[in-house]
Amino acid sequence: MFQRASNLGSFAAYERLYTESVREPEVFWKRMAEEHLIWRRPFRNVIKWKAPHAQWFTGGILNVAENCLDRHIGTVRENQAAIIFEGEPGDVRTLTYLQLHSDVCRVAHVLDNLGVGKGDRVAIYLPMIPEAVVAMLACARVGAIHTVVFGGFSSDSLKDRINDCQAKLLITADGGWRRGRVVELKSAADKALAHTPSVQTVLVVKRAGNNVGMHAGRDVWWHEMLAGAPAIHRAKAFDSEHPLFILYTSGSTGKPKGVLHTSAGYLLGAKLSSHYVFDLRATDRYFCSADIGWITGHSYVVYGLMSNGATIFLYEGAPNHPEPDRFWQMVDRHALTILYTAPTAIRAFMRWGDEHVLRHKLTSLRLLGSVGEPINPEAWQWYYKLIGKNRCPIVDTWWQTETGSILITPLPGATPLKPGSATLPFFGIVPRVVDDQGREVAEGQDGKLVITRPWPSMLRTLWDDDERYARTYFGEYPRHPEWYLTGDGARRDKDGYFWIIGRIDDVLNISGHRIGTAEVESALGTHPAVAESAAVGKPDDLKGQALIVFVILKEGQTSSPELAEQLRAHVAREIGALARPDQVRFASGLPKTRSGKIMRRILKDIVAGKTVQGDVTTMEDVSVIAALQAGA
Repeated sequence: MFQRASNLGSFAAYERLYTESVREPEVFWKRMAEEHLIWRRPFRNVIKWKAPHAQWFTGGILNVAENCLDRHIGTVRENQAAIIFEGEPGDVRTLTYLQLHSDVCRVAHVLDNLGVGKGDRVAIYLPMIPEAVVAMLACARVGAIHTVVFGGFSSDSLKDRINDCQAKLLITADGGWRRGRVVELKSAADKALAHTPSVQTVLVVKRAGNNVGMHAGRDVWWHEMLAGAPAIHRAKAFDSEHPLFILYTSGSTGKPKGVLHTSAGYLLGAKLSSHYVFDLRATDRYFCSADIGWITGHSYVVYGLMSNGATIFLYEGAPNHPEPDRFWQMVDRHALTILYTAPTAIRAFMRWGDEHVLRHKLTSLRLLGSVGEPINPEAWQWYYKLIGKNRCPIVDTWWQTETGSILITPLPGATPLKPGSATLPFFGIVPRVVDDQGREVAEGQDGKLVITRPWPSMLRTLWDDDERYARTYFGEYPRHPEWYLTGDGARRDKDGYFWIIGRIDDVLNISGHRIGTAEVESALGTHPAVAESAAVGKPDDLKGQALIVFVILKEGQTSSPELAEQLRAHVAREIGALARPDQVRFASGLPKTRSGKIMRRILKDIVAGKTVQGDVTTMEDVSVIAALQAGA
């Protein structure tokens, strides 16, 4: 039934479009760009490619915000909900496309009046509230380049990003809600602003109502600036390669690594993938749990979804506040139809217990998605059975900040699914799995994942560091300077399906054998006592690296030396004797960012007996570190 109603319709339709996209890429992308984007002036060339630099749809002029908003004004969509927002305290707001368009126009006028325009950089440091979406689209409307800084980042992280791109304007809030407490964003911003001479103005959104200091001549209230601004604004049109945003990759050391995405190619990748991967329909209410500060929030909350005229659901707070069933309450309360979340979140839901899911209907859901890391088959099955009720397809998507949009994914209603596999490449994407010399590895063998052709939504460079861009992403194989190195390991099975096995640096060398940490964690996930795990290496004089696993047990399970031995034996049976963990450490929690990613560098420091290094302000719960160190 899903297949008959889906946007693609069949696997044969996927094969037909994919074949065209790789055999006649210019014909394919020309048609897609003309059908899916609104141009002020048509493009002359589809692509200019001289590795490692690509230019897509050259000669064309358009406005990204116009493609996300104005195209819906005057149609039936203008009175459709663009954003349904629920704050952690329970407040709810709905903005139609017409209302969102008016707000974006007002902020665009404010930016014009502040002298912020084409090429100027704007830093956005906000909670997950509608104003964050408005700020991004207003920047796109006037040609300013936004850099969204995740609201969980420290003042030092904010300072570094502002200084790297020389932002002229900062948009922040008094605070936001997280686990029943106010996160004081303005206070953190003020600390950063003491060392950011490029910032001339600070726009402050009143969200939490906490007391904040306002710096005279620099700080202005968002609502006061918008009060007299007109609700109509003529969007300015820009070149197809005009920079849209800079997004700094998390976990970088030294100089921040600012990934630069431009306008037309990025928007086409986000729009086209949203249409097909999420099988979007006019009646959908789509919930992506990623924060606006990550690429997932850019592509699959704002640009990809709104260019398709979708209704998006925004949630400000923690997934288990005040109770572990907060997500499932919201799904039922707002009749959400699509849920796109991370495997770490799914494993957390599993750990909290099935009873929190089973008390809710979840009948509105029709499609599930996974993003951010490989999903182990047990978590996939739990997601499919408990959340999807054995009827919702799961799109397990692989992509990166640098790729801009989804590159390997099932297409619902078309691609036969395999739990744990990202399945097949999206249109125009030609991946290979190769060894250190660039030779394609045999079927079923692990190797490095490379993308062998350019695609529209690919990053264009690193901000103010083109040499690093070329070296990092295209410097691995001198004989193939056009290959993009993803940094991920993968294998390809007999059906051509791709299985992502995690970051290359998360592959351990144990007695001369390469073992992926994701593979170990997946094996542990099949044991009935295990809710979640993390595997890391510890330097070992004999083996090179010893394998240490941290294990969180399911509710009702008790740790013991006997269970630790069972788990070691279980991994050996699942993978092989070489993968038998040297040590199993039971834990009540793992160090995670607020977006749900495990901070492996912290675990590596702990197992090595080192003092934990680096910024920990993005951690969901800093007390986890002390608990893990105490159990070392």
